Amino acid sequence: MAKDKYHDIVKSALESDGWEITDDPLKIETGDRTIQIDLGAERVIGAEKGGEKIAVEIKSFLGLSPLTDFYNALGQFNFYQLALEKVEPNRALFLAVPHIAYYSFFKETLTKEAVKRFNVRIIVYHIQKAIIIKWEK
Repeated sequence: MAKDKYHDIVKSALESDGWEITDDPLKIETGDRTIQIDLGAERVIGAEKGGEKIAVEIKSFLGLSPLTDFYNALGQFNFYQLALEKVEPNRALFLAVPHIAYYSFFKETLTKEAVKRFNVRIIVYHIQKAIIIKWEK
């Protein structure tokens, strides 16, 4: 499976934000199929055992059509969400998108409605600065 163009940027940004990358990729066994989500990460909160766990699917939105990129990302996100609910229900799935796409395409009315309806959690990353600039849960 090929890594997204910005895979290493997002990985580094998560680490800078206090996350420990535990899986690259995160493999989920569903019984019939093994799926691979780009990253698995964990952050220990205080003395809490286990901490907070996330899975991150990274997208670049560099295709010819942001709408087509979004269709593909949304379908993949929903499929991964279903698998995680069965195998790791305590791990939150996030879609990582570059700031350029977030502040343009993701601000469109219908896109915002789709994100809300399908409960897509978003991480916005800055490509050049390699940082996380926004979490939308």
